[in-house]
Amino acid sequence: MVNEDSLRRLRENLSNVSTATVSTALFKRGLRNQFIQDVRPLKPRGRTMVGLAFTLRYIPAREDLNGLEVFRDRAHPQRAAIEQCPEGHVMVIDSRKDARAASAGSILVSRLMIRGAAGIVTDGGFRDAPVIADLDIPAYHSRPSAPTNLTLHQAIDINVPIGCGDAPVFPGDLVLGDDEGVIVIPAHLAEEVSAEAIEMTAFEDFVSEEVLKGRSIFGLYPATDDQTHEDFANWREANNR
Repeated sequence: MVNEDSLRRLRENLSNVSTATVSTALFKRGLRNQFIQDVRPLKPRGRTMVGLAFTLRYIPAREDLNGLEVFRDRAHPQRAAIEQCPEGHVMVIDSRKDARAASAGSILVSRLMIRGAAGIVTDGGFRDAPVIADLDIPAYHSRPSAPTNLTLHQAIDINVPIGCGDAPVFPGDLVLGDDEGVIVIPAHLAEEVSAEAIEMTAFEDFVSEEVLKGRSIFGLYPATDDQTHEDFANWREANNR
């Protein structure tokens, strides 16, 4: 379980870490499917989204149970999830990888933003996508989708384990998003993956500088030459990394 103090530290530590780097750290631990597939930011922001997962699950809509009148019920899972998602969390929606109908629209996402959510992710689509793109909240989806979710999706569960873009997401997992996409870090691995990702990022920054100077990748990446380790240590000292 990631507590509030840990989350503040993780946000700071992961602010300059990429989903690609975290993906490699997770791969070392045998986790291959934590990157949410076919999901992208509505607008690249050049900043990192970090928060704990709060989930919403859809199933295929059954027409006799999923008319417009269901929104009159304050306990409707989609509406309730928007009002229950804790501040600083990322709402992650299992839309069955189906963007033919919207997972949510700009009004619900605006409400989520005002309530202090760290972001929203769906493996389906959003309606009002141009409006959502301009809101001050990171939002990720598959593609724009105008039809209401009721036409195909039936909101059924709040804050339960889900699949989103083939990635397993458990409530309380750490969700990291950048301009490439979104990756999910199991809660019990958040601290150690964060620490390793910081180290990996420093080394990759060093390597990038060396490659742009004309240095060969052999012995550098991966660091199989003693000289690489010495050069990296000197680089860290000079750059306070």
